[in-house]
Order: sequence, then structure tokens, then C-alpha cells
Amino acid sequence: MIKLVTILALFICSLVSAQTQYEQGMTKALGLWNEGKVSESTALFERIALVEKDNWLPNYYIALMNSTAAFGVKDKDKMMAMIDKAQTALDVETLKNPNNPELMVVQALINTVWIVFDPMTNGQKYSPKTMELYQKALAIAPENPRVIASKAEFEIGAAAFWGKDTKLMCNEIKRAIPLFENEKLETPFSPKWGLDRAQELLKNCK
Repeated sequence: MIKLVTILALFICSLVSAQTQYEQGMTKALGLWNEGKVSESTALFERIALVEKDNWLPNYYIALMNSTAAFGVKDKDKMMAMIDKAQTALDVETLKNPNNPELMVVQALINTVWIVFDPMTNGQKYSPKTMELYQKALAIAPENPRVIASKAEFEIGAAAFWGKDTKLMCNEIKRAIPLFENEKLETPFSPKWGLDRAQELLKNCK
């Protein structure tokens, strides 16, 4: 009996230790990203992903970090390296979770990087796919603030390009803000970004 209790105690301690290591790793990786150290953060998330094979968040953050960092990069080789890193990580999780709206948002961001980098070449190719992703994500998670705000921002960009009215999109941004503020996270590391960007977009809405 004592031996069984000892084994159970060691098992529980190992679980707590593993959880702590995961939490510490995620916290450190997110901290590195916050410091602008994308390469270091990506490397740490990759190590976490190797251990946490059933957890979609490490690869999600690899994809999110590299896709957002790729915006505005002028060097094509550097941009493509970041997008390849993002797409590879995202593909792993999308294969397992094809109906995850958070993953769809990041795929839409990756597509948008391509559009922004070369609108004339990539706009026609990626714009319909991106809108389809946002529509699908919105159907699955109509109250997800990142889905609402990201879709609206993409539509604002398209409307500005074609000289169309952005009132409806601005109303969607406005709708997303209280959803951001009242969002309840499933885990401490669940996606929670987007509020600052939505507030900035709303200020620019006329």
C-alpha cells in the first residue's frame, strides 16, 4: 500500500512538474515575443511543440508571430522565410483542427502578407480565399472578437483600395471591442490579442 501511494505521489509530482515546465516555457516564449525577439521566441515555441504534441497553441503562436512580423518586410527572401515558418507551423495544427477559427484568422493573416507584399500579383489570388476563411470563421464563432475585427480590417483595406464606404466595417470593429473586453479565456495562454488594434482602427474610422 505504501509503495502504491509512493508511486501515485511520484506520478502526481511528475504531472505538476510537467505542467509547470509548460507554463514556464509558454510564459518565457511570449515574453521573448513581447521583447521583439521573434527568432528566439519561435525556437522556444518549437521546442514546446515537440513535447506538447496535442496542444495547438505553441504552433499557433509560431504562425502568428512570424506572419505579423512579416508585414512590412521589404526583402522578399526574408519575408518568404518568415511566411514559410508560419505556414509550416499552421499546417500542422490546421490538419488536426480544420474548424478552429483562431487558426483560420492566422491563415488569413498569412494570405494578407502576400497581398500586401505584391497586391498586383497576389491580390486576385488570395483575396477571395481570405474572405472565404473569414466568412467560415465567423459562421463558427460569430462572437469571436479576433474574427470580427480581423475580417473588418481586411475589408477596410479592400474598401480603401477601391474607394468604397467603410461604415459597415467600422460598425463591426465597434461591435468587437466589448467582446474583447469581456472575453473569457479557456486557458491562461489562449489567444487574447486584438483589442489595442481594434481601438486604433476605430479611431481612424470616419
